[in-house]
Formats: sequence, C-alpha cells, structure tokens
Amino acid sequence: MSVARPLAVAVQFLTRFPARVGDVTGEDLGRSLPFFPVAGALLGAALAALAAAIAGPLPPLLGGVLLVAVHAFLTGGLHLDGLADVFDGFSGGAGDRARTLAIMRDSRIGAHGAAALVLVLMLKAAALVTVLGRGDLFALLAFPAVARFAVVPLVVWLPYARPEGLGKPFHGGGRGWHVAAAGAFAAAAAAGMRGHAVLPVIGALLAAGAAALAVHRRLGGLTGDVYGACIELAELGFLLAAAAG
Repeated sequence: MSVARPLAVAVQFLTRFPARVGDVTGEDLGRSLPFFPVAGALLGAALAALAAAIAGPLPPLLGGVLLVAVHAFLTGGLHLDGLADVFDGFSGGAGDRARTLAIMRDSRIGAHGAAALVLVLMLKAAALVTVLGRGDLFALLAFPAVARFAVVPLVVWLPYARPEGLGKPFHGGGRGWHVAAAGAFAAAAAAGMRGHAVLPVIGALLAAGAAALAVHRRLGGLTGDVYGACIELAELGFLLAAAAG
C-alpha cells in the first residue's frame, strides 16, 4: 500500500497545509494514524523556520506569542476547539454522562472552555519564551510531532464514547502497528534533541494519558474533542518540561 495517500490525509486533517486527497473515507482516516507525527513534524519545521527568521528582530517574548498564534493558524484551531469543548462539558455536565456529551457537542463556548484556552495558550507562550531564548530549534520541530504521537495509542486502545462522531473512523481503523509506526516517526522528529528529549516526551505522554484516563472514567470512552484536547495538553506538557530542563 502506498504511503502517499494516508500521509496526505493526515496532513489535510491536522493542518492547513495543502494536500490534494479528494474524497476521504473512514478507512482513509484510520490508515492516516501512523503519519500523525509526520504532519506534526511539518508543523514543527514551519515553526522552527519562523523562529530562526525572527531570532534577531524580535525578543523571545514577542516571538513566543507569535509562534503560538501561527501554530493555532496552521492547525485551524482544531485541537483548541476540542480543548474548550472538553472543559465546558466536564464543568457543566456535573458528573452526568449524557449531559457532558451534549455540552461537548454544543458549538458555543462557555466560561470554563474559554478559561482553559487562555491558560493553555499563555502557558505555551511562556514556555516558548524560554525555548526561544535558548535557540532550541530542535524542540520546536519535535513538540508537535510528539504530541500527535501521544494521541495515537489513545485512539487505538481506548473505546470511543459515541456511536458516531468525527473521531470514530480513526478509532475504528486504528491498529496496534499504527502505534509502533507513529512512535518511530515521533522518535525521528525528536532525535535532534538527543538526551534532552526524554523529559519533554515523558511530559507529553503523561499529560495526554492523564487527560484521556480522566475522561474515560467519566464517559467510558473518548471522543474527537478529547483527541484534540489531548494533543493540546501533550504539546503543553512537552514545552513545559523542555523549558524547565
């Protein structure tokens, strides 16, 4: 099987980069899982190139804010939307599964979702200030790739909470070998950090895993919104650990 189509599907779904795929089936979405870190690495490469270009003209503080804004643009805000929906659902659902799922499906954003967005974006920008101050372009390349790998085992191994939904085909088409392949791509993206990648990778995996398990306990499974939220939290976990190291 050619890798070109599933790779293009991953790029089309996870980024704004042009990828000519045509009609996408549920099977296509499942087959794209191994290439999630590759799409992330493309995002990281764009951010690293931008960071290199602004290293002289802009101070790290402005650079960090700019990178967060560009990153959100390049992803179309897809995962940020999921993050807000999850926090709104858990705050307003009051422990009721059906109500939580209904709130998460509502397109409107509530106070808790907005607060979560602001806090995550602020913390990302703050961590990026330190990363930019060190000139650590390899961390910028790696963090979107590792975060997108972090969600792959969750998609494959944890059940889906709804009978249908945008994330359902990913779960239905996920296979164990997808996790191994995605892990290899993520490891390649983080290789430039060498030993400095260990704690950030652990931070990303712990953040995504903890969030997924908390949702699983409440809902008995995950949703597409949860996948997006886990990616956002994995990115934050990676960047905070990279900044602290």
